[in-house]
Amino acid sequence: MARITLRQLLDHAAEHDYGVPAFNINNMEQGIAIMEAAQAVDAPVIMQASRGARSYAGDIMLSRMIDALTEMYPAIPICMHQDHGNNEATCLSAIQHGFTSVMMDGSLKEDAKTPADYAYNVAITRRVVDAAHWVGASVEGELGVLGSLEHGAGEPEDGHGAEGQLSHDQLLTDPDQAVDFVAATRVDALAIAMGTSHGAYKFSRKPDGDILAMHVIEEIHRRLPGVHLVMHGSSSVPQALQDLFNASGGEMPQTWGVPVDEIVRGIRHGVRKVNIDTDCRLAMTAQFRKVGQGNRTEFDPRKFLKPAMDAMRDLCRERFEQFGTAGHASSIKVLPLAAMAKRYAAGALDPVIGGARVAAE
Repeated sequence: MARITLRQLLDHAAEHDYGVPAFNINNMEQGIAIMEAAQAVDAPVIMQASRGARSYAGDIMLSRMIDALTEMYPAIPICMHQDHGNNEATCLSAIQHGFTSVMMDGSLKEDAKTPADYAYNVAITRRVVDAAHWVGASVEGELGVLGSLEHGAGEPEDGHGAEGQLSHDQLLTDPDQAVDFVAATRVDALAIAMGTSHGAYKFSRKPDGDILAMHVIEEIHRRLPGVHLVMHGSSSVPQALQDLFNASGGEMPQTWGVPVDEIVRGIRHGVRKVNIDTDCRLAMTAQFRKVGQGNRTEFDPRKFLKPAMDAMRDLCRERFEQFGTAGHASSIKVLPLAAMAKRYAAGALDPVIGGARVAAE
């Protein structure tokens, strides 16, 4: 099956009340693990690459890898998404290399560290939207700065993340401003700030309403029921993976991620895309440590990578099932970018309240 745009996939998810995990990738092994999980449960896929991943693997390699995965798993629609684009060039060069969706994160300046003002965010996001929609690609925007309500900021991810102490207002998306932002930018999906952050060390205790503001999601969904919401920094950092990592020679301090039941709660209130990276890294690296500790003479990389792929596959399958993604891939008829471009040009896909959705089946 062909690559699918984020907009078409999330429209389908909204129509059928499910969420889609968006897994970050850097290499072939991660891609195969995701696709094996998706094929096992008939789930559509969002794979996303950060600027760091594009630098690590190279745009040509990533593009050819997705070509190979679409050929190897023809029944599964794949959205290839640019995660945390920092300027127009990052986003548009991704589209040139076959990405069907981009995130323009105008919540930070081009250095991906300095919080930006609202006018900057609106202007740069709208420029990316206008360019991407001309060719049919989708755009995710962000309003509010991703960071922990406990610590004021999160860990940087592939060089992306606010530095310094952030105010409470910066760390929570304002629902009134969200309405204005969507109307001004025409984004296809909106990432909101509600207390999650990048990396493993999100919370020093099991999160509650003081440090994970799920009410923000609920209020924005109430005001923008036709807009697809995105939860960033939503790895759950499972205790079993922490324990295996440490039992195999690692030294990860006790930490808490975003509970799966809170993500499911978000899905009930308009969250359609859920970003997951740390869980996948931890699933794989715990196996690297286990193999290395269990057989100190082993030097075949495949003996490390195969169990790591299996562990990531199992994690991805679990998220597909928990988020309700399973069982939907075969019901989606993918529209090419050219068809999406015509719909955007005709004004048929305006995301403002009550906007049309793409017929996906």
